[in-house]
Amino acid sequence: MLKVATVNVNGVRAAYRRGMAPWLERTDPELLLLQEVRATDEVLRDHLGGDWQLVHAEPVTEGSKGRAGVAVASRRPIKAERTDIGPERFTGCGRWVEADVVLDDGSTLTAVSTYVFTGEFETPPRQEEKYAFLDAITVRLTELRADGRHVLMCGDLNIAHREVDLKAWKANRKKSGFLPEERAWLDRLFEAGWVDLGRRFGGDGPGPYSWWSWRGKAFDNDAGWRIDYQIASPELAAAATGCTVDRAPTYAERWSDHAPVVATYEI
Repeated sequence: MLKVATVNVNGVRAAYRRGMAPWLERTDPELLLLQEVRATDEVLRDHLGGDWQLVHAEPVTEGSKGRAGVAVASRRPIKAERTDIGPERFTGCGRWVEADVVLDDGSTLTAVSTYVFTGEFETPPRQEEKYAFLDAITVRLTELRADGRHVLMCGDLNIAHREVDLKAWKANRKKSGFLPEERAWLDRLFEAGWVDLGRRFGGDGPGPYSWWSWRGKAFDNDAGWRIDYQIASPELAAAATGCTVDRAPTYAERWSDHAPVVATYEI
């Protein structure tokens, strides 16, 4: 069995101060995909410890430093890694990383950790940047799937797919994260055969949500968004046996504003 966990840590140093280490020990995934690392490679390695093979895309572009960073940590061998999605405009943005992980039968699983731009409806250049990144994801996933390998894209996509994926959907219909164009991009992805494991195993909804604001009573009232995903190629999805959002029992026990999404695969 392969256990995979993905989480936006909202800064790995802060996450460890708040209690990420006990969660990681208890959950014990073989693959750990992180977003918003916000730390150097050395700092990330120091926090995770030496038991992991690590691929980390640090942000180096103006505007991304200190606000992004994605990583794949694996207890299984990694035979290749890639830290750019393709278009030059996104080189060094720290929002896409691929690791080719060797499975028990010798086959390859390409694990992707991604952190999609938040976007901003009222600021067209920022929203267009998000759409361009989504288009680049479509191209890259098509390339990976054409190779016939297992592919798993995990991360914070900053999009709630349907009304059941955020509590206050009526108030957010004109907000980035729930715009018709963003949701249609996910529609096309799933129509092409990619599988949203969180929804497959999470039932019809509402929820389960994966992000709640730190402010107010959002967490206590479960006023959240489901924006964190494990999206699998069809063959890999067929091997999935479960996928859950590991929501903290109480506000005080949270170590990020996101909850991990944890899935298991018989592979």
